[in-house]
Amino acid sequence: MNFILLLACMGFITGLFVLLKISPMDMTQSIFKALSEKPQTLKDSLNESTKRKKQSYFKREIAETKAILEMTGRSHKFPLITALSMFLFVVGASLAIMMGNWFLAPVLAIGFMFLPFWYVRLTQTHFKKDISSELETALSIITTGYLRTENIMTAVEENIAYLNPPVLSVLKSFLYQIKMVNPDIISALQEMKPKIDNPVFREWVDAVILCQSDRSLKSTLTPITTKLSDMRIVNGELETLVTAPRQEFLTMVALVVCNIPLLYFLNSDWYHTLMFTVAGQIVLAICGTAIFVSTAFVIKLTQPIEYKR
Repeated sequence: MNFILLLACMGFITGLFVLLKISPMDMTQSIFKALSEKPQTLKDSLNESTKRKKQSYFKREIAETKAILEMTGRSHKFPLITALSMFLFVVGASLAIMMGNWFLAPVLAIGFMFLPFWYVRLTQTHFKKDISSELETALSIITTGYLRTENIMTAVEENIAYLNPPVLSVLKSFLYQIKMVNPDIISALQEMKPKIDNPVFREWVDAVILCQSDRSLKSTLTPITTKLSDMRIVNGELETLVTAPRQEFLTMVALVVCNIPLLYFLNSDWYHTLMFTVAGQIVLAICGTAIFVSTAFVIKLTQPIEYKR
């Protein structure tokens, strides 16, 4: 019966979209824009800027997802992420309704809605590791060349063939800027600085800018590049430490979820109590909430460490 009512509701909503000529993608964009827009009052803006009042978790996830997609050159995929999030919201609520568990409906809906955002956070981890690894190689060989030639353009030109994207494209644009647009090296370095979201890279660029007026400061470049090696070692040790707890967490989640259908074969009375009584449905809702909340914390706590000045 719940399945038939759900189909009827979905047909009614689809008919409204067709009748009113509303695009699901446009509606999704409008909803997320309204949810993520900045505070309207001056008091709320001041509270957020001074960190007296934190943004809601949902707003922070949207803002971080946008920043990650822009940093990785995938900003055009944000509408797809939001549409997928709304689709999973509906799927989660529908699953709970088909199970007849109204307590679980908001839990699955909200939890499924965050899955695309959490996936983007996980891809950010791999992207930052790749960036740090490539920067470690690039800055090391360029610094070695600069210490020898005392000319940053020559140092980049000599080693450009050994670099890989995305660092390669940034340094190529730096050379084109000097050769084709403006020969001012300091200006080109300042334009290059924000193109890679890495604090060590920005510190290195600042040091190279200072070296343009005082060549004796070039000795500061090598200690800066070694910070990337230090962070790689620390993150490697951290990854080793968190691998076992992460696997234990995934095992516990799998056990909790798989025990529900297993009860059907072990003891039908327990299964009926869990699925069709109010107390059992509340227990399922609590378990679902614990799984999604702990997943959010696991993703947050297993992010790679970054150097901060």
